Amino acid sequence: MPGGKQRRAAGVIWIGPLFGRPPHIPRCVLLKSSFTQALARGLNVRHIRFMALGSAIGTGLFYGSASAIQSAGPSVLLAYMIGGAAVFLVMRALGEMAVRHPVTGSFGHYASRYLGPFAGFITGWTFAFEMAIVAIADVTAFGIYMGFWFEDVPRWIWILAVIFLIAALNLMRVKVFGETEFWLSLIKVAAIIAMIIGGAVIVVFGFGLPDAANPGLDTMLGSGGFFANGFWGLLASFSIVMFAFGGIETIGITAGEADNPKKAIPAAVNTVPVRILLFYVCALGILMMIFPWQDINGETSPFVQIFDALGIPAAAHILNAVVITAALSAINSDIFGAGRVLYGLAQEGQAPASFAKVSRRGVPWMTVATMAAVLLVGVVLNALLPESLFTIIASIATFATVWVWLMILLSHIAMKRDIKRRNLPASEFGVPFWPAASYAALAFMVFIVVLLGIMPGTRVALIVGAVWIVLLFAAYRLWVRGDGRVRAELVDETGAGARGSEESRV
Repeated sequence: MPGGKQRRAAGVIWIGPLFGRPPHIPRCVLLKSSFTQALARGLNVRHIRFMALGSAIGTGLFYGSASAIQSAGPSVLLAYMIGGAAVFLVMRALGEMAVRHPVTGSFGHYASRYLGPFAGFITGWTFAFEMAIVAIADVTAFGIYMGFWFEDVPRWIWILAVIFLIAALNLMRVKVFGETEFWLSLIKVAAIIAMIIGGAVIVVFGFGLPDAANPGLDTMLGSGGFFANGFWGLLASFSIVMFAFGGIETIGITAGEADNPKKAIPAAVNTVPVRILLFYVCALGILMMIFPWQDINGETSPFVQIFDALGIPAAAHILNAVVITAALSAINSDIFGAGRVLYGLAQEGQAPASFAKVSRRGVPWMTVATMAAVLLVGVVLNALLPESLFTIIASIATFATVWVWLMILLSHIAMKRDIKRRNLPASEFGVPFWPAASYAALAFMVFIVVLLGIMPGTRVALIVGAVWIVLLFAAYRLWVRGDGRVRAELVDETGAGARGSEESRV
């Protein structure tokens, strides 16, 4: 056929541009053929809740918290509370959009619909970039954890092994993935709770501590007080603190594969951010009460270091097993999130059409394979930069994370204006204290981006981020054509009977 394009109604054969979608397939309909099918639904409230926990409670807490503590001292707890509050508002904004428009492309589609196709393109690809960078940080941490037991084995060997393991898990049915993520997350959540309880017992009774120890606030505040490193120390910690919460937006991506999005998304959004905030603040608070924060060196997980230093039999080894489980869980969620967003971009004609290929199990296998290939870069980087890699990766991931959150907030604000302008039904799951809360969260995210440029240690993140945005702009101008430059079409499912109705399409 002219132009190298083929179409066939029954089997859907498409030979076209690198970025594109078969022109006869409606934009709001998934490609269905022996190669490209709709994603399988199979995630319930339990799966979604623990998947978000799996992505956001992982390397940032179990390893990255060491850098945050070194920067801010005890005031890092305040940083986690402020950051957690802002992230909760982002999640409520995303939750409102996800309940109204439960699609797999999630915030990439929302940005395309309410801010324009380029905004959708840049949001989706930046999230995929975020997940790739975070996954590299997670596999780096995994290699460090394994070094606690096997000091003489090169880190990259463990990283290569875990990449193949996680890729295999992500190629299974989504329900298998959800169950795996549930149990991995359950293990680390249970371990955090046990650690908090055990740490509280140590603070009260002094078990395992030397006679001269004085656990409690005296230990936490004994080296310079709450703001031990001053206000700038507090600000410097935000790059790691916000990195720690990165990935929680995966909740929105699960809407397209949730059995009941209107029930699952609000349940996950309302509980997960609060739990994460409690886990971070309580866990790190207890740690700094039983072990001088200035002695945390970052060579391994601070949890493992502290309990190893206390000499409690097997505690350090048990915790090391837990943090390894946490890393596996986080990598699992990273690959899932990036794969689903790339699938959504392919549907919109803003990613290679091959990314929309779905296996017989209902899994976008091409995106999983691509993410696994990207993670192999982590193997090379860990062989070349074993010492300084994590901090660099974490700061770059923070930029990508905050950028995505900014786009979520801007999309939500635009959606609220559209609802008011068109006199549409009120959302079933709205943002509290609208509009003040949303604008406050937006201002905070802008502040974090500026902060990355001010702090010398994180300035590279802003430079890499700026280069990334320029590259995306060039890619959009050069390769995206046709429907890739048209706003996404979404179905408004607010209210009974909204699903699939032509009148509710926006």
